[in-house]
Amino acid sequence: MINKVTTLNAMSLFKHFYIVIIILIAFQQGIGQIPPGYYDNAAGLNGTMLQEALHDIIDDHTTVTYGELWELFELTDQKPNGKVWDIYSDIPGGTPPYQYTFITDQCGNYTQEGDCYNREHSFPKSWFGGEIYPMYSDLFHIYPTDGWVNGQRGNHPYGEVGNASWTSLNSSKLGNCISPGYSGTVFEPIDEYKGDLARGFFYMATRYYEEDITWPGSDMFNGSQPKPWALELLWDWHMADPVSSKETDRNNTVYDIQGNRNPFIDHPEYVEVIWFYTAIMEKSDNLAWVSVYPNPVTDVLNIRMTDNNDINQIHISLTGITGQAVEAGIIENESRVYINTAFLRKGIYFLKISNTTTGLTKSFKIIK
Repeated sequence: MINKVTTLNAMSLFKHFYIVIIILIAFQQGIGQIPPGYYDNAAGLNGTMLQEALHDIIDDHTTVTYGELWELFELTDQKPNGKVWDIYSDIPGGTPPYQYTFITDQCGNYTQEGDCYNREHSFPKSWFGGEIYPMYSDLFHIYPTDGWVNGQRGNHPYGEVGNASWTSLNSSKLGNCISPGYSGTVFEPIDEYKGDLARGFFYMATRYYEEDITWPGSDMFNGSQPKPWALELLWDWHMADPVSSKETDRNNTVYDIQGNRNPFIDHPEYVEVIWFYTAIMEKSDNLAWVSVYPNPVTDVLNIRMTDNNDINQIHISLTGITGQAVEAGIIENESRVYINTAFLRKGIYFLKISNTTTGLTKSFKIIK
């Protein structure tokens, strides 16, 4: 039987008053604007230095209780028609199979899809240790979603599904992963919300950077940091599904509630600058981007190039600190190159990437 809340007690009335105050503050501050100087301390940085600087900017946010999320969802996740914006059932530009009314349709019990909505930790609480604040109620990774679909997802990683064992009414899927580097069971949301979830995960990796020593982690994350296969997946989702007005509005509203922002919504380029060590190869009017990651490297060094670079025109060399060439297996795949570094001894190496046609060259110091 669905447990529906239909009355307001004194605590609920207080919470609604709290929400009204938030709305008034948001109006006065002018929703839609990044506060002047908010990211000044991150200017000019890259890699872990940028991640650490962003962590310091968004750290120590105002913590709300897990119970307050029910009412706060009315601010953060309301559709233009006043219904719950459930990313697990929504069909952008189409007709959703069902829609929920705030508070009335909230629940903890369900028997099928379409029964009720609950609170989905997109970054499952088991990954950070359970009902522990502030992660437990951090709005940047928690959404109102259909209870049954939420239950099907469980604490499985997100990923690209091959053969679906279950499909929701809006075509979200559960099944075996075909994302390179992982073959377990994953949950795949629809394309329109993949970027939202990816940027939420990049937020978690940065907000809780070096605060995750006790986190159990998962098949997708080491503590708060994405594993290599997950980083590649999240990058692809981030690029394929750019920041939407829904995300921007939600970012501004959560800022008014928690006092911090998701940097990867305000500055999507931070993803590349932190995790992909981006460099520019430039000559006259020819401009090309090259990303090399991870660094330090373990088993595989990834090289990603923009379409400006024809892979057939690229020469890649890897040398040791003495200048001696290193024999490495290089696998080419469209605009990506993979170098097998599993056999390398620990130390410093130098990667040189040259475009033989344009003469553009860029060198990277690689740490093993």
